[in-house]
Amino acid sequence: MGKTSVKKSPPGASKSLGNPAAARKPAGGKPAAGKPAARRTAGKAGLRPAKAAAAGSAARKGAGHDNNGKGKPLGSVLVVGAGIAGIQSSLDLAESGYKVYLVEKNPSIGGVMTMLDKTFPTNDCSMCIVSPKLVEAARHTNIELLSYAEVDKVEGEAGHFKVQVRKKARSVDLSKCTGCGACAAACPVNQRIRLPESVPVEADETVRKTDAVLDRYPQQRASLIMMLQDVNAAFNYLPEAALRRIAERLDLPYAEVYGTASFYKAFSLEPRGEHLVQVCVGTACHVRGAQRILEEFERILSVKSGMTTEDRKFTLETVNCLGACALGPIVVVDGEYHGSMNLARVSRVVDSYAKKEKV
Repeated sequence: MGKTSVKKSPPGASKSLGNPAAARKPAGGKPAAGKPAARRTAGKAGLRPAKAAAAGSAARKGAGHDNNGKGKPLGSVLVVGAGIAGIQSSLDLAESGYKVYLVEKNPSIGGVMTMLDKTFPTNDCSMCIVSPKLVEAARHTNIELLSYAEVDKVEGEAGHFKVQVRKKARSVDLSKCTGCGACAAACPVNQRIRLPESVPVEADETVRKTDAVLDRYPQQRASLIMMLQDVNAAFNYLPEAALRRIAERLDLPYAEVYGTASFYKAFSLEPRGEHLVQVCVGTACHVRGAQRILEEFERILSVKSGMTTEDRKFTLETVNCLGACALGPIVVVDGEYHGSMNLARVSRVVDSYAKKEKV
């Protein structure tokens, strides 16, 4: 392999990545971690450490091996797309001793998985799975992230690709970025001029009851979640008049208040019954018969999950986890936990709450 160089380009220009360069130096057949090893390997390959970051191929076969018969990895790899698959591939290649260039067209990595709440079929938390990988990819010494960039051109052959990557303008110096968020506060796109909404809210009973709740908190944006929680508890859901009153009092767009209320499952935009029945359908409860428990509640209450009975007594919902797997299958009614639930107990639980008056 000959010498290679990386031309630094201004934001929005193309970045050329040359022949595969040396990454980590394996010791005893295993890759050794740390930047000193990478520098030593780069030096033996005739490369300056600062210029050892060169382009690679789109697969493991694109990186070369030395000629001493030991099959040690020498070279770099280009991975296009920083979703969960791209991140895991990059981590595996980096741990094998290859220099990895991870290219992502969006400003941040993670892909669609970071937008999900749960994963199929186990209903595990998506962010709990992907977050450690995001951190590891960002910190790994053998992975260079090229976010907000796209591949323009690929030339060469397997093992000796030359890739041209275009980095989009960020208007931020990444080498000096500390994640303080000051740029977001000054962003002319997010902080655009907005005309205040003038939607009159009639002072009916709902508005007066909402005002009584809002008076407990400072009239500022930071109080929004707490206000929504208390209003939701007062009405057992969030009426539109209450949401508009909150927007008016906090001087916020109604769309922002509505978006916040609709984002969290703890809030309801539809009237709920006096008693909220939540059946856990997480993995631990599912294997213990949670589905049969849910079907029995639906049969007795004559409603499907997510609906409210005609007399507004009960609302039936499912949740993915209640944090009490050892008690599964578990049902929560008005915050009270009923563990080790079985079909025979369902009717007794419904009868007991049907006789209660919610305080």
